[in-house]
Amino acid sequence: MNVTHMAQRFLMLSLLALLTPVVLFSPHAYAETYVAGQFGMTLPSIGNGLTGNDLTGESFIPGSTISDQSLKTSGLYGAKLGHYFQSVPWLGLEAEAYNTTPHIKQQAIIFSGPSGPVDSLNFPGVNLRVLTLAPFNLTLRYHKTRLQPYIAVGPGIFFARIKDPSLTSDNTQSDTAFGLNAQAGLRYYITRHFTVFAEGKYNHVRFHFQETPSGNFNLFGFNSTYNMFHVAFGLSYNF
Repeated sequence: MNVTHMAQRFLMLSLLALLTPVVLFSPHAYAETYVAGQFGMTLPSIGNGLTGNDLTGESFIPGSTISDQSLKTSGLYGAKLGHYFQSVPWLGLEAEAYNTTPHIKQQAIIFSGPSGPVDSLNFPGVNLRVLTLAPFNLTLRYHKTRLQPYIAVGPGIFFARIKDPSLTSDNTQSDTAFGLNAQAGLRYYITRHFTVFAEGKYNHVRFHFQETPSGNFNLFGFNSTYNMFHVAFGLSYNF
């Protein structure tokens, strides 16, 4: 056997060694239940923040609005619980919960009535916290290799809370609303039991913050659309 044949054989064996775990590894041969931790970032610059802000309450005439409100980038953390079915290995259900604090920035906001802008205010900014609970995401994946792309979509329950840290009186506004929770990502099987994943998430929900008394004045009420994009990474344990 000459050197050229030896080199070709070595190359073929090396390729087989690299490809065999990917081709022969078959996480789809059995039902899977998994738990996972996740962390990441909330990116309002992609999600647009709080938009379509309609003012409510006795302080404003119907049809009054305020301009869109920019939010801050925030950390994200949470957990997942999911299951893929043995009879339909590409289909699964997943529940997840995650928390983020994309605070409302200090910014100029414009108040408008039915006929147009009427006033502007240098808004000092307030704290915003959003807890997302997605009780059942329908998940679709490509299940035949270690590296598995997937998408998921389902209803979300969003718990939002606004608080002005500059005020000492009770000044919180909160709302719980139903909306959309969606995601797309990649999952890689390190072993049969451990996987890592990276995904993008999208939220859409309409919040209704009621006018709230605070000391000698009222915090104005408003309805607002929350469109948000997140990136998340995590580690799963598969049973």
